[in-house]
This record gives sequence, C-alpha cells and structure tokens, in this order.
Amino acid sequence: MRVLLCLLSAFALCQGAYDYNDVLTKSLLFYEAQRSGKLPSDQKVTWRKDSALNDKGQNGEDLTGGYYDAGDYVKFGFPMAYTATVLAWGLVDHPAGYSSAGLLDDGRKALKWVTDYLIKAHVSENELYGQVGDGDADHAYWGRPEDMTMARPAYKIDTSNPGSDLAGETAAALAAASIVFTSTDSNYANTLLTHAKQLFDFANNYRGKYSDSITQASNFYSSSDYRDELVWAAAWLYRATNDQTYLNTAESLNDDYGLQYWNVHFTWDSKALGATALLAKITGKQTYKDGLTSYCDSLVSRQQTPKGLTFLDQWGSLRMISNAVYICLQAADLSINSDTYRQFAKSQLNYILGDAGRSFVVGFGNNPPTHPHHRSSSCPDAPATCDWNNYNSADPNPHVLYGALVGGPDSNDNYEDLRSDYVANEVATDYNAAFQSLLSQAIELNL
Repeated sequence: MRVLLCLLSAFALCQGAYDYNDVLTKSLLFYEAQRSGKLPSDQKVTWRKDSALNDKGQNGEDLTGGYYDAGDYVKFGFPMAYTATVLAWGLVDHPAGYSSAGLLDDGRKALKWVTDYLIKAHVSENELYGQVGDGDADHAYWGRPEDMTMARPAYKIDTSNPGSDLAGETAAALAAASIVFTSTDSNYANTLLTHAKQLFDFANNYRGKYSDSITQASNFYSSSDYRDELVWAAAWLYRATNDQTYLNTAESLNDDYGLQYWNVHFTWDSKALGATALLAKITGKQTYKDGLTSYCDSLVSRQQTPKGLTFLDQWGSLRMISNAVYICLQAADLSINSDTYRQFAKSQLNYILGDAGRSFVVGFGNNPPTHPHHRSSSCPDAPATCDWNNYNSADPNPHVLYGALVGGPDSNDNYEDLRSDYVANEVATDYNAAFQSLLSQAIELNL
C-alpha cells in the first residue's frame, strides 16, 4: 500500500504514508531516556534508572535533574536551554498537534523536566550554572549513567565571567515555557517568568560569550556570538509578557546587529532565524518576512541529494534540515509561500521517516537504526557488565532508544548504522527538539 501511495503521489514523496502521532510519541520517549537525576514514578522508559544524584554546584547547590546531552552524560546548559526553548515553541504554537495525538500532558512533562533544572541552575540573579560534568572524563567512560564514578564538576557564569548567550538562551527557554504553563499552573509560570526576566537582565548588562567563561565547554559547544540570543530572549519575553519594552529592545538590538539578514542556519548556536521568525509573527513587519522568504526560497531551491535530502551540514544532517524546515513552516503560517514551504517540509520529514528507503528514527518504520552512538541504551540490564566491549560489539543496542533522531547521511545519502560513527549515528537532545515541534505542527496541519 505504501508503494502504491508513492506511485500515485503527484510529488516525489509518499503522501500520508507515515504515522506522525507515533513518531511524536516515540520522540517523547527519547527525552525520557535522557533524563538525569531521580526518575519519577510514571517513567515509561523503565530500563533507565536514577543517576547523578550527587550533582552539586560549587557551594553545594542541588543541580540534579535535567537532560544528558547526547550519547554521553554531561549536562551542557547551552544546548539544553535551546532544546527547552524549541520544545516550548512547539507547545506554544502547535498545542493542537499534541492534543490530537493525546500527548499534550507528556509534552509538558518533557519541557518541565528541563525547566525545573534550569531554575535550579539559576542560583542567584547574576549566577547561572552552565555545565555539570567534565567532557573529557565523561567521554572516556562507556557504561550506564547510574554506574558513573568520575568527578562531575559544575561550572557557572557570573558578573566577572559573563555569558550573554547562555543566560539569554535560558531566559528565552523560561519565558517560552511560562506561556506553556500559564493555563495549567500559573504559579509555576510566574516563577519561570521571574527567572527569565532576571536572566535577561544579567545577559544584557554583562556582555560576553559563555564559552570564554566556561572554557570546559569550548571544545564541545563553543558559542560563535551572543547577540542573537539577546534578540531571541527579548522577543520571547515580549510574547510572554506583552511588555512593549521587551519588543523595543528586541527590535533595537536586531537593527543594531542586522540579524534578520544573517544567512546562518538555525541551531543551538545561532538563533538569528528563530528571532526573525518570532519578530515577523509578533510585528507583521515586511522586513522580517523578507528575511524569512529569502532564506526559505534559497532552501527550497537548493540542489538535493539523489534521494531527496536538502543537505546543509555533515554533522547532524537531519537535525539541520529539521531545524530549517521548522523555520519555514513558521513562514508558511504567516502566509508566505505556504503551499510550497509546507510541501517542502513534508518531503524532508518523510525523507527522515523512510522515503530514502529506511527510517532514521530509532524504533520507528522500515529498517531503523539499531546501533545509535548512545551509552545507556548500549548497555544490557544490570548486573551485566557494560564497558568499551559493548561499544565495540557488532550486536544491536540491547535497549531500543525509541524516537531518537540519528545524525544522518552524507551529501550522497550514504549512511551506515555503526555505533562508532558518532557523526552519522549519535543522537542528542537538540537533534530532536525542532524535529519534535515539526511533528506537532505536521499533525496540526494534517500534512
């Protein structure tokens, strides 16, 4: 039947061939698998256990919780906050997609797991922990998170060691999340907003790149600029508060920086396109719409791989296109080339889900990855040993990491399901963020 749908389609894709509800369900399970700390009683991913229960700040502050970054166990605050912002974006703008799939409560839980941690990490108005764990020591270990014995130092930014990008992104995350929780938990929403306002002031008043202050992060998530996060955070604070001061600040900074013209893809490091999309939605101004149109038109017209992927970057190729088409769906919502951008988004989403001949989402569809570069799922249940022998094993991971989007193929659609290939086969919380919000919008639109 799927083949027939492909043959009958007027487009080079399989119309309606994939169960987006099922993929969204599984993506939420991936976030459960990434949980650090004391796991809740309603945890569905039961092969994961409590871990990193002694994560503390430099003065003994409780830093348990949050998400492990990727296939490892460091808690990197910068991509984690980005993940929270983009998950919140989907819940703010496309709740109908979650509701239609019966997943609105689970979506909120996935978001709250990270925002609870970000609140903990913001220990005073001008102090924010941005990393827990030593990346080098962590990457030398292959095993379960609950079995870790290495030291897990915590690193923070403050007025002497600023990080406008980290503080700004965290402000954006908490502001966006406050919108999500306003209708269900107004006290929590107010707490989120209080932290968001303080963090934005910290980011704006003490300028600097966080990776210059938390140098341990520079080998893993080095920031290229902090200016985009200031605009992004101010725009989200306006959406959360309707306080004109934040919009004035966002537009003034944006004009100063010229961010709407930055032809840089949307990632954990670059929020310029996200900020442009938000400002276009908030203000309706043509200058922002023109920026989106220019970017998305160039994306649609790019040469594709033989099997139909618009290839943007080798590292996390599927993450990159998911991020990009999510931006273009925001443009489509503003009646900018709506049909073209939505069909393009569908073609790229369906490439990921199987139109290339296989699925790139663990546990979903035809021939999905079974060897993701991911420590905990590669380990058998205790008390069995888990070490580098498991990393080197040719066997599939003992636990299915449902919903994880792997890095993906190269510019010629080449891909091997190898645990050792961390470029093609690692997973990460930021990989699934726009992908998951894209799914919620695809369900809402009945793409």
